[in-house]
Amino acid sequence: MSLAGIFPIEQWSFNTDSVLSALSEEEYELLITSQGMQHYRKGEIIFKEGIVPSGIYFIHKGKVKKYKTGNTGKEQIIYIANKNELIGYHALLSEDRYPDSAAAIEDCQITFIPKDDFMLVLGKSPVFAARLLKSLSHEYSVLANNIAVFAQGTAAEKLAIALILIREKFKTDTPAGQQTYIDISRADLANMAGIAKENVIRLLKELKSEEIIGTEGRKIWVKDIARLVRRSNFR
Repeated sequence: MSLAGIFPIEQWSFNTDSVLSALSEEEYELLITSQGMQHYRKGEIIFKEGIVPSGIYFIHKGKVKKYKTGNTGKEQIIYIANKNELIGYHALLSEDRYPDSAAAIEDCQITFIPKDDFMLVLGKSPVFAARLLKSLSHEYSVLANNIAVFAQGTAAEKLAIALILIREKFKTDTPAGQQTYIDISRADLANMAGIAKENVIRLLKELKSEEIIGTEGRKIWVKDIARLVRRSNFR
């Protein structure tokens, strides 16, 4: 079932893939095609918070978690980036260190784009620059939604929203008409929702008993998206 009309998913997604559509064939070749791909295994670090960036990254395949680590070592997942998305450009544009870390949550194929190539294309393409600026503005709204949920939402509401968002990420790799399976560790799901792992396990059992979701091992699938949206209590 689609989220159209029942949940504003566009308010929770960065959508940098639309930025790349502004590139000419020559610019796309310079940024993406000519660079080659690197393979990252599940759990492998792509970049770490506090490091000076030397470029940005384009995800060809797989999913990447962007997260911050607190003083106790606990992760807070800020965003899950999907295939065809750019990551790491905020620090480059602000001429600052990476404000967060990124790691593969499944096997990934990723292109590293050197800083000089990125800045060259950014300077040559006003349309690309304008779309990137628009994307950055939209990301502010996305992060504001996250902050509101973390500050005011209950554990159940936070988990419901996390499940809705991650389902959409896995949905992009699911053939039309087939069930979408969320394959993510309970620890990552807890870090995305901003609640304890024990709460995630308990709440998943409740959702399963009510037939809102199904589970098998670490895999989760949504059986009733409308009821899950109601659980999120998002307006």
